[in-house]
Amino acid sequence: MKSRRTRSQEKILTLLNTQGRSLSAQDIYVKLREQNQSLGLATVYRSLESLKLEGLVQVRTLASGESLYSSRQQDKHHLTCLQCGASIPIGECPVHDLEHRLQDKHQFKIFYHTLEFFGLCEACIEDNTSD
Repeated sequence: MKSRRTRSQEKILTLLNTQGRSLSAQDIYVKLREQNQSLGLATVYRSLESLKLEGLVQVRTLASGESLYSSRQQDKHHLTCLQCGASIPIGECPVHDLEHRLQDKHQFKIFYHTLEFFGLCEACIEDNTSD
């Protein structure tokens, strides 16, 4: 069931579809202002929430608590360093079969999933061992 989207939602979707990376709500707000498509920050958050509930936007929450938004094009998986915050994309998905089984078993429409592993990157491991 596709609902009618607001102009604000359309602006945000267009922006996210042209980005090669995930953006925070603040980043989205700033980029739209730079394009003379000013929206209030509260409107950006409301629009993102609506788009998320429609399954059009996916959200990834970093260890810092910051949420990053992207258009729902593919599932994204990362190794995230708890010390420096580096985030390394993983090119494979070990849970696609599980997703399909859960969707069928529970009659639950899954829009996307995320998989995040937290730990220390190689540089931070070396920094910790050299102390």
